[in-house]
Amino acid sequence: MKQYLRQLPPVHELQRDGRFEKILRTSELSQDQLTKVIQNEINDLREQILSESLAIESLADQSLTDLIFQNAEGKVIRDSQDRLTKVINGTGTVLHTNLGRARLSDKAIEHVADVARNYSNLEYQIEEGKRGSRHDIIEDLLREVTGAEAAMVVNNNAAAVFLVLRALAKDKEVVVSRGQLVEIGGSFRISSIMEESGAQLVEVGTTNKTHLYDYENAISEDTAMMMKVHTSNFKTIGFTESVATEELATLKDQYKQLLLYEDLGSGALYDLKQHGIGDEPVVKDTIQAGIDVVTFSGDKLLGGPQAGIIVGKKDIITQLKKHQLARVLRVDKMTLAALEQTLKTYLMGDEARESLPTIRDITRTADEIKEQTEGFVQDIQAATTDYRMAIQKSTSQIGGGTMPGVELPTFVAAITHEKMSANELAANLRGAKPAIVTRIQDDQVLIDFRTITREDMPDLINGFLQVTHLAEI
Repeated sequence: MKQYLRQLPPVHELQRDGRFEKILRTSELSQDQLTKVIQNEINDLREQILSESLAIESLADQSLTDLIFQNAEGKVIRDSQDRLTKVINGTGTVLHTNLGRARLSDKAIEHVADVARNYSNLEYQIEEGKRGSRHDIIEDLLREVTGAEAAMVVNNNAAAVFLVLRALAKDKEVVVSRGQLVEIGGSFRISSIMEESGAQLVEVGTTNKTHLYDYENAISEDTAMMMKVHTSNFKTIGFTESVATEELATLKDQYKQLLLYEDLGSGALYDLKQHGIGDEPVVKDTIQAGIDVVTFSGDKLLGGPQAGIIVGKKDIITQLKKHQLARVLRVDKMTLAALEQTLKTYLMGDEARESLPTIRDITRTADEIKEQTEGFVQDIQAATTDYRMAIQKSTSQIGGGTMPGVELPTFVAAITHEKMSANELAANLRGAKPAIVTRIQDDQVLIDFRTITREDMPDLINGFLQVTHLAEI
């Protein structure tokens, strides 16, 4: 062990090595920065030798100096690459949470870039020449698309739920059906967020059945609100019953200080039911049913950036805007820019289906997807014989904890490689530039083109050819 420790070169010796200068020339590091990288590599090797985790015999003719420069150069290259990168989504899941959920429209992207590149009137009233409020930027658009009296935006829907409960029901009772005490991704539970907010949960009904009289019997002088949670990420079927929003609104009107709050979660502004897809409620219809305040996400069915949107009665929204948490949870200029253009698209009618990637992908027909799949298979088979491909019927998911049980008819390319297992092929595709994320089923890699654009196709084909080249090495 001591013998190998003595072989570790001093830093000043490595600084005189030609490879040190080479890395300096090819990277954007200063001499001090590269020296720190080299020092860290020496320290790592020393620890490996002391712990006997370094297999010296595996180095063959490579010296410790060679290994230090090899590791240092690899680290410099890795650190120079972007951490957040483009991914080709071949899973067919439109709102894939792990892959960033909703993709923005071209207009939204352009507006974000313009606002980010320049100064803006984020909190400035141009005509009056005085300070303004970022709440005013898109409130009128939200009012128009939802029919609500007022609106505000926070950084995500979990924040919206927390703000509503904290500001409107702290130290008060909130009545919720047991069948709606949901948990969504990241262990976010309605019951837990309510506890954190200081509101007191009052559970009514049973897991599968809740009646109007359950709510009525639970209301007391300490009750601040009835909360309805849209179960967007699961379905209870069979012997079930729930109370309609309109019925709760009628009950609420009998109590002067009682609020009715609904967390819609997914936040649909476009009615997908007209295409025979699911039964997701539209925000405007929920507002018209008599709800006082509604919260929903910006990056799910709405098809915009991550945001929590709160709409409802003007006096309630005004109270929320004045709460100290409103500043803690506020969004930045780029989120507002993306949301502005997304909302404007909805005001253009049918434009939403054509221009918003989320709506477009969900409503794509199986025939459209089949045609794109056939073109891909033909292009790959013309370029290489290493893959065996078949076109199969399948189904896509909407994802993002949205519309569970809804399956969208699609076609997929089912692919195998003569030298790789399905798991190996999928792993190598993830290693392509850009990464290609797929599904595996019956020892085949599946590519669902519902979530692959025409612009993605050159990168997708190149990725498959990269893998073929890798198999030949």
